Amino acid sequence: MPLVQLPRGLPARASAVREGGTGGGSGAAPPGNRTTLVKALLVDLDDTLLDYSGGVEDSWRSACQTLATTAGVDAVALADAVRIERRRFWDDVSRHRIERVNMMGAWTKIAANGLERMGAPSPELAARIAEDFAARRWAVMRLFPGVPEALGRLCAAGVPMALVTNGDKSQQRRKIETYDLARFFEVIVIEGEFGAGKPEEIVYRHALERLGIAAAEAWMVGDHIEWDVAAPQRLGLRGIWVDRDRTGLPEGTAVRPHRIVREFCELLDPTPSP
Repeated sequence: MPLVQLPRGLPARASAVREGGTGGGSGAAPPGNRTTLVKALLVDLDDTLLDYSGGVEDSWRSACQTLATTAGVDAVALADAVRIERRRFWDDVSRHRIERVNMMGAWTKIAANGLERMGAPSPELAARIAEDFAARRWAVMRLFPGVPEALGRLCAAGVPMALVTNGDKSQQRRKIETYDLARFFEVIVIEGEFGAGKPEEIVYRHALERLGIAAAEAWMVGDHIEWDVAAPQRLGLRGIWVDRDRTGLPEGTAVRPHRIVREFCELLDPTPSP
């Protein structure tokens, strides 16, 4: 596996990086074993640094069970209805773009849609379910192991970084504050604050401009193959895809990451994984 290497004696604000290869699968860009210098790194937040998706199913199920029972609604049926409505809600690309900047509102709509699917509409119950879900979600949300240490090592190596994340400004700021992430980043771009989100070009250009770095000198790392790899590559950045589940590249995709890793910390692992 190709790795970010941080040997001693490198000039400040640059780190040696070896290109090519994958994290256990095929499909990465094939530049071989060239070593380049990274002068900046753009980093995604959710499901790259932070385990955002873990616990989602259990949190929704528990919220439905807790509140449906007191309201005389079948908890199992409601959990199933909410699961269907969640998928339908977020699969709509236009709606996803609009609703992700107000997550509490989105969760309330999803719960309301689930109740309506069951023929038991109740705005009040929907709001309570959404609030309960949010509390449970926050209780289980964690940074992935080794993330603070990896970010600290990158900072110590003099690599300026920008955190580039889509979503609700209050939710994303809370994550950043809760896990003390701001100290690692010279620039933080949140969709709900900036007014635009990935994969819009202006987002990456803004982060690069704030860092004072050209696209050709920067990398972007994240778990979304389009937002964190394809879109940055179109601007001249190198893209690192985090394939945490080791599923490999989506079937039929033309996107070829410069590197594929299983987790953010592999950028600094001195020993290739099998």
